Amino acid sequence: MPIWMQAGLWGLAGASSLLVGAALAYLAHFPRRVTTGFMAFGCGVLISAVSYDLIKEGFDQAGLQPIVLGALVGSIAYTLANGIITRGGGHHRKRSGGGHQKKAAQGGGLAIAAGAFLDGVPESVVLGVGMLDGGGVSLAMFAAIFLSNFPEGLSSAAGMKAAGRSPAYIFGLWAFITLCSGLAALTGAALLGDASPWTLAAVNALAAGALLTMIADTMIPEAVEGERGETGLLVMIGFLVAFALSQGSFAG
Repeated sequence: MPIWMQAGLWGLAGASSLLVGAALAYLAHFPRRVTTGFMAFGCGVLISAVSYDLIKEGFDQAGLQPIVLGALVGSIAYTLANGIITRGGGHHRKRSGGGHQKKAAQGGGLAIAAGAFLDGVPESVVLGVGMLDGGGVSLAMFAAIFLSNFPEGLSSAAGMKAAGRSPAYIFGLWAFITLCSGLAALTGAALLGDASPWTLAAVNALAAGALLTMIADTMIPEAVEGERGETGLLVMIGFLVAFALSQGSFAG
């Protein structure tokens, strides 16, 4: 199977937790502390993946310049786009409390979907690009993407359900976002197969800058608010688990 096709399938799998979270929002009610615990653990996993799978590997391949340039561009781009989405009602897309679900519902679904797209595309592109070295998909990066998407699907679907959206609307919306994530992974692998190490390092760093900004702006504040004391421990556990996983990968 071609690498680009494998990348697309892995991208779909990583984004599938959006649908898992949405389904669980219909089948069961999870205490907020449980979902924010998942989020805190996912923060640690994602920080490790950003540090080792994106920044360090890019630095080893091409030096400091593409890392600094890409990370700054990614962070600025995410900040500007997130500001637009926040004003449109998507700021609470990763929030899991009842009040936040109502605010998320007020966004009408489109701003929430735009936020999920903004988060998911750079993650998925990185997942696809990371397979170009022939070593298979990074287990740590895949776990980070899957875990960070889960509370997003859970809380947003619950909010849209409370607002009276139909199951067809909610699951159709998240299925579309999941498909876009798979296409982003596929496209990243297909278009960057012949790219230079400098370009690959810059692309990885761009995604790293966007992801780390997302963690700081959205995920950690919500995890701290919901966990009330255990966030740091869960983040560290997630970081250590991902670091251990980063020492190996699934074969392509």
